[in-house]
Amino acid sequence: MTIKLIALDLDGTTLNNDRIISRANRSALEEAIDRGVNVVIATGRTYSALPEDVFQIRGIQYVLTSNGAVITDLRTKESIYENCIAPEAVEKAVALLKQYNFMIEAFTGGGAYIEKSFYDHIKETRLSFRHVDYVLTTRQPIEGLYDFILEHKDHIENINVNFDDQADRSMMREVLSGLEDTTLTTSFDHNLEIGGATTSKAAALRELEHILEVKPEEMMAIGDSPNDMAMMRLAGMPVAVGNAKDEVKSIAKYVTATNHEDGVAQAVRKFVLA
Repeated sequence: MTIKLIALDLDGTTLNNDRIISRANRSALEEAIDRGVNVVIATGRTYSALPEDVFQIRGIQYVLTSNGAVITDLRTKESIYENCIAPEAVEKAVALLKQYNFMIEAFTGGGAYIEKSFYDHIKETRLSFRHVDYVLTTRQPIEGLYDFILEHKDHIENINVNFDDQADRSMMREVLSGLEDTTLTTSFDHNLEIGGATTSKAAALRELEHILEVKPEEMMAIGDSPNDMAMMRLAGMPVAVGNAKDEVKSIAKYVTATNHEDGVAQAVRKFVLA
């Protein structure tokens, strides 16, 4: 099998536990790029939340953000593809979520927005189930987030619902799964992510198939969470990092080392650079 495209999840996969791309991972990826392989970042993060490390990978061109809602060409800084939530589905999601008091985040225009009261609480208490500095540096506080979402309903990339209590998360998975014209996925243990009816990392990669003239069997996709499974099923070589969820490992053809043990570099060297 000749690999012509490597699709990489970020958090828990390419980023280590210190939230950086290790020297080993970067070196392997740049060697692959030098050999003509397309390295594509495929993340649940919105564009503004991409770590600087991504932009330091020499030769990288495309990033898929918000679980594939947007493709950006890093050379031109232009979005070349958008697959957002339908405006009517956004309205229904807002009406439903207003009945609860969970911490909501909205991704639009490459930015990530959060209700100001939640942002201020995290800032004051330094308490969050995610890394506090990550939230404070990547989220923009908005007063009246639901109104903001409706004002931007034509371009909502993702609505992220966060939970302190796993029982609430289980309950809301049932509730949100009934939303029409949406997809529901997750990238970590405390959230649920609402996307468009056909939004996925796989759908965005299919768009790149035509641009880059790459077939699915020529792709390697590496991930760790349920929101990576669609692109892993698409790729001819699906790889799970050692710290991946069991359901993710179950569809992988190869399980590499963990994200903190340079699992991406190990897989790239085994299947691309060997």
